[in-house]
Amino acid sequence: MSTQFSTPDQPDTRTSARSHLHQVFGYAEFRGRQADIIDSVVQGASVLALMPTGGGKSLCYQIPALIREGTAIVISPLIALMRDQVDALAQNGVRAAVLNSSQSAEEQQAVEASLRNGGLDLLYVAPERLLQTKTRHLLEQVNIALFAIDEAHCVSQWGHDFRPEYLNIHQVTTRHPEVPCIALTATADKQTRQDIIKHLLGESAQVFIDSFDRPNIRYRIGQKTNAKEQLLRFIQLEHPDDAGIVYCGSRKKTETLAEWLCGKGLNALPYHAGLSPEERQTHQDQFIHEEGLIMCATIAFGMGIDKPNVRFVAHLDVPKSIEAYYQETGRAGRDGLPSDAWMVYGLNDIIQVRRLLGPTLASNPLERQRLEAMLAFLEHAECRRPVLLGYFNEDHPGQCGGCDNCLSPPKTWDATEAAQKALSCIFRTGQRYGATHIIDVLQGRLSDRITRLGHDQLSTFGIGRELNKHTWFSVLRQLLAKGYIEPDPEGHGGLQLSEQSRALLRGEESLFCRVDALASAQSPKPAQSTTENSDPLWQALKAWRLEMAHELGVPPYVIFHDRTLQAIIEARPDDLEELGQIHGVGRHKLERYGEAVLEVMWSTPR
Repeated sequence: MSTQFSTPDQPDTRTSARSHLHQVFGYAEFRGRQADIIDSVVQGASVLALMPTGGGKSLCYQIPALIREGTAIVISPLIALMRDQVDALAQNGVRAAVLNSSQSAEEQQAVEASLRNGGLDLLYVAPERLLQTKTRHLLEQVNIALFAIDEAHCVSQWGHDFRPEYLNIHQVTTRHPEVPCIALTATADKQTRQDIIKHLLGESAQVFIDSFDRPNIRYRIGQKTNAKEQLLRFIQLEHPDDAGIVYCGSRKKTETLAEWLCGKGLNALPYHAGLSPEERQTHQDQFIHEEGLIMCATIAFGMGIDKPNVRFVAHLDVPKSIEAYYQETGRAGRDGLPSDAWMVYGLNDIIQVRRLLGPTLASNPLERQRLEAMLAFLEHAECRRPVLLGYFNEDHPGQCGGCDNCLSPPKTWDATEAAQKALSCIFRTGQRYGATHIIDVLQGRLSDRITRLGHDQLSTFGIGRELNKHTWFSVLRQLLAKGYIEPDPEGHGGLQLSEQSRALLRGEESLFCRVDALASAQSPKPAQSTTENSDPLWQALKAWRLEMAHELGVPPYVIFHDRTLQAIIEARPDDLEELGQIHGVGRHKLERYGEAVLEVMWSTPR
């Protein structure tokens, strides 16, 4: 069983933490609540840390692991994530290892021996490995500095990445009651936070909530016309050489899209749960190690991806909740540089997501609320950040200047009368027909089908001739998004009235709709991105980094982040001392790469 070790008082803790931050990791200042969280963990408290993706969660347990005596046990859900973390720590001179099933017996024995001998600062394990009897006995033979539980939202059955193994982590951590435990996540609504505290930490845990705002991400949502062509134009115009993730709703779509993008001259791969484990691992490794690769993926891809220079995340299908959307879009711009969250959607997408979640929505009010919040976010006509951050109980004043509604404010119109006509037409045609048929009746279009059904004799036939088909599709989509109509639960494509529609039909409510804009319309970049940097030194440093990464068998960003390369270009240091003051250049990296970086600088024409 572990023993409790004394820790320095708070001022010394702060000094030690800041020293490790600069000397080991190469950063000058803590961000957000990092310093407070680190203080609490070093002092022995259990902590729930909610921080945005790219907000520096890892440092909140890595620095305490270096200050506290013993080895930090980091519980992480994905082997690839653990491997990347260990590679990155090794580049900073930190003694870290992973223990998992992908290793040979000899490799596992070597890691276990190093752990027993006090040769590790951090050990990464999956929850399944942690729960094994052999691992429990191993941990009772060593000094444990702390337990860190990454992606802690996986413990909640109402979360978007539920992992049942997380529910049993406490069986191990409670055997070491004197060891602090820190649970970390980038997304957790109120229910998920309660589950984390209940199942992982206990009621005495301290809770730190940092801002969820990602000001470097520009949120852009538009109407779907030809999704593939819209996506292609977006990539070609704004991210031609960048890494990105495109989320699709089906396995087949990921494969056909990746093949189509490759045919257009882009480098793309599919990723979904239907691929063999070997294929998934190969594709993920390529994404992490190569520059400018696009991953076309289902939601099976992404959790724990540490690649910091993903410049865009695109959605061609609607996520089921704001929590899932925030988690997925958060994989863009982890390095803090300008990045895009881009999405297109249409009427059929909303019908599909409502239909797929139909049985769950009927029995689970919480899931219904989550979907309604997501759909309301899509149709929102003002700054998107107050809605997005409000979901996580964070206030934002609006006018962010970094979303489509701020950059190109949409127009709205009073659609109450049009909505009443549409609702009446759906009702009078028997609540059995899809949008195209309803619009044909509203516009008075004669066809064999309408005549045969007698719908040309209805009072709603032709009452909507003043609006074009595009506008009627927009009205029906927004009625569907706002919950006034619902898709046929049997999946026949029909639209039905919801109980909520009564108030609108009676004139007790008004409805204002946004005027749709084409998603392909460009808006100004909020700041210069790496793809626009044509500096020869930028290209030379990237080429050197890639060559070094291939030589060492690690991802390029493990050598230096894009942000560090840009800081080197801006500062143009004259010697090692000046280079050592740059963001992301710690002592170990300075000793290892400093002279090579200076040589690249001096040999590259300005």
